[in-house]
Amino acid sequence: MASRHVKSARQERSLRETLMSAGIEPNLADLLLDMPHRIVTVEPRRPFRDPGSPRSEVIFVRSGILSKFKTDSSGRRHIVALRFPGEGILPTEATAEYGIQAIVRSELMVGKSEDFLPILDAHPKLQRFFWRLIQRNESIGYEWLVNCGRRDSTARVAHLLCETAVRMNAGEGRLTNPFTQQQIADITGQTSVNVNRVLANMERQGLIRRKGRHIEFTDWTEMRRVANFQPQYLAI
Repeated sequence: MASRHVKSARQERSLRETLMSAGIEPNLADLLLDMPHRIVTVEPRRPFRDPGSPRSEVIFVRSGILSKFKTDSSGRRHIVALRFPGEGILPTEATAEYGIQAIVRSELMVGKSEDFLPILDAHPKLQRFFWRLIQRNESIGYEWLVNCGRRDSTARVAHLLCETAVRMNAGEGRLTNPFTQQQIADITGQTSVNVNRVLANMERQGLIRRKGRHIEFTDWTEMRRVANFQPQYLAI
C-alpha cells in the first residue's frame, strides 16, 4: 500500500510540474489538482469512451498517451488527436463525435465539469491558458490534415515521429516509440504493412536506427527536412 501512495504522489508532482512548465502558475495548478476527481487506469486494448457519449468531464493525462479517434461506416478507425502527460480533454455541453482510447497503459485524472468550470470562471489566467491550449490543439489539427492529405508516406511517418519526440521532451536524438505499427497507420492514414516498409526504408536511408522500441534519430536536421517539420505550431 505504501508503494502505491508513493507512486501516486510522484505522478501528482509530475502532472503539477508539467502543468507549470506549460505556463500555469503553481497556485492555479494546485487548484486543478485539488479539484474533486478520481484516478483511472486505462488499458490500450479497448475504448475508454465511445463516440457519441456525453463529455461532462475534464480529463488530464498523468502518465501514458490518450488518443481521440473516429470510425468510418465500415468500422475502420482513424486517430485524429493525441494527448500526452500534462495535456487533457475539456468538457463539452454536447455529445462528442469522437471516442477516446489509450495508446499505451495510461493513468488519468478525471473530474466533473461542475467542479472544473467554477474554477475556470473564477480565474481569468486559467481561462487564457486553456484558450491558448485550444488554439495549440487547433494548430496541431491543421498540421495533421496537411500530413495526411498532402505528404507522402515517408514524410507522414517522419513528421509523426518528430512531433512525438518534441511533445514527449525526448530531445533531438532519440525517442522511445510509444506506437504500434497499426497505431501509426491509424494516425497517418496508411496500412500497417506500408508503415513497416516506411520504417525499414528510413533505417536503410540512415535517418533512424531502431533497437526494439528505441529509435535514434541519426540525422535530426535531415529528419526534419524529410518530414517538413517546423515545431513552432507546438508552442503554447
